[in-house]
Amino acid sequence: MQNKEFRDPLVAQKLVQNIERLVTGPVNLMEVCGTHTMAIFRHGIRQMLPEKVKLLSGPGCPVCVTPDHLLDLAMEIARQPGVLLTTFGDMLRVPGSRYSLETLKAAGANVKVVYSPLEALKLAEEHPEQEVVFFAVGFETTAPVIAATIITAEQKQLTNFSVIGNNKTIPGALRALLSSGEVKVDGLLCPGHVSAVIGSEPYRFIPEELGIGAVITGFEPVDILQGIYLLLQQIQEGRPRVEIQYSRWVPPQGNPQALKLMEQVFDIEGTQWRGLGYLPGTGLKITDRYRQFDATWRFNIVVKEQPPKRGCRCGEVLRGIITPLECPLFAKACVPERPVGACMVSVEGTCAAYYKYGR
Repeated sequence: MQNKEFRDPLVAQKLVQNIERLVTGPVNLMEVCGTHTMAIFRHGIRQMLPEKVKLLSGPGCPVCVTPDHLLDLAMEIARQPGVLLTTFGDMLRVPGSRYSLETLKAAGANVKVVYSPLEALKLAEEHPEQEVVFFAVGFETTAPVIAATIITAEQKQLTNFSVIGNNKTIPGALRALLSSGEVKVDGLLCPGHVSAVIGSEPYRFIPEELGIGAVITGFEPVDILQGIYLLLQQIQEGRPRVEIQYSRWVPPQGNPQALKLMEQVFDIEGTQWRGLGYLPGTGLKITDRYRQFDATWRFNIVVKEQPPKRGCRCGEVLRGIITPLECPLFAKACVPERPVGACMVSVEGTCAAYYKYGR
């Protein structure tokens, strides 16, 4: 298909009719990607589906799952003399335990939005008198680019560039979420961007160990509807498995070159997720081979974890336990202009999607 065909209303209507024929009882499906969440709301996918099909949003927004103490660490580093802190735009407005990078920037800290870690690297080349720090965020999608940037920094022998590592891996988080028993999930729409890097193999435990179907899905309306249709087929057949709907971009083996870059630069370790807590084997730490580019090691600043913000239920939203409409702060004390929780900040955040499209 051409790109426009993935938005063809007639194809979408046919898929909805096929979905309706497959639904015999209540079904809970979870999308595990913030881009899916926003696309589902923007295109009105929920309204197209039978009432018995419920779509839940999972922990698929990397900005949203970044814990407060890591934001506090980035802010403490930004406060150090001679530091230029760079990061993606969404991270500026995410509140830490006390304030945000945006607040710190307004108070005079040297904080700059960049669109890639390579842009931060260029700033380090252009300003050798400054310590340029890139505050990383993302899943397996951005990790290879960050790895390549660190390798390039070593090749250029830059001594004023470092990274606050915050990359997380999706499969382990799904295992923790699905095994917790907090929410009933009958099928998963798995992220297309992440899967383009890691392939389909890391999801095999979902059907084999947990008995739940998984479909790696693209981001256009027809992609999402076809992913839902494939999941419902699996449920009807009683044969859960991993399928790739997004085959035009996702090979089963993933991207070997990207995986090799990640393996070269990162070690796997446990890490904190907002809403999920500490999850073993889900974080990517800069290996000792490239330790000079690890800002956490370079600055050696320790921040104390603070209790969650009172009233904010972002963690429960990320686990699919509640919708944003059930949070007492939603659209009242917590709005995009004055966010209390990270889920209201990011363009991929569930609260932001509900606020913009779902009220």
